[in-house]
Amino acid sequence: MTSHKVGELAKATGLTVRTLHHYDHVGLVRPSGRTASGHRLYDESDVRRLYAVLALRQLGLPLEDIGAALAGTSGLGELLTRHREHLDRQLVAIRTLHAHLTTMLATLDDGVGVTDFLALIREVTTVDETVKQYFSEAQLAELAERRSRLGGQEDVQRKWQDLIPRVQRAIDTGTDPASTAGRALAAEWMSLLEAFHGGDPGLRDSLYRMQADNSERIRREHGGPSPEQLDFIRRANAAS
Repeated sequence: MTSHKVGELAKATGLTVRTLHHYDHVGLVRPSGRTASGHRLYDESDVRRLYAVLALRQLGLPLEDIGAALAGTSGLGELLTRHREHLDRQLVAIRTLHAHLTTMLATLDDGVGVTDFLALIREVTTVDETVKQYFSEAQLAELAERRSRLGGQEDVQRKWQDLIPRVQRAIDTGTDPASTAGRALAAEWMSLLEAFHGGDPGLRDSLYRMQADNSERIRREHGGPSPEQLDFIRRANAAS
């Protein structure tokens, strides 16, 4: 039977001798034999096990999970599913971080001070706890990316601050929601909402639920629309 010394196996697999020693120490891949002088010898079954370990490592599984899978004490499918969920969370975190950095780089100028920079970080990364109740981590990452593509929300906020009073004036002057003017206001309204949810049904539904559950707070703290204004827009949209 062919046996491989630790140095030979390290060279063949691209691993270091130290890594193979560690695998032996933790019981992951133990050599089946020893030379007369005590050096490790790996037989073909040991090598096959090592390549199984390397294949699972390529998937990013931690050593303890690999050991459990090879020992048969934990199902491989379950381990891979759990690991994929872990990777999904990492991807969301990376997407969010990338979007935050993009927004800050677009906003930052060479003359910004430390205090201004810290304020910018807080403004970009802080998410209201209420918002977190309605949007998943993946949706929050999507919103952060959308924000970075739009270059911030200041322009959108200004447009809302201009549009909401115009809708109220239309109501006060008795404008018919089904009129050309009413339908134009509704189209502008829906366009601004589109900038937020990008046509994604999940984001749109989460936004509507958040608005419905927190309409009074949104109106009081952020100048959001009143029920009367929302009803005007709904009727204008129905007439379109």
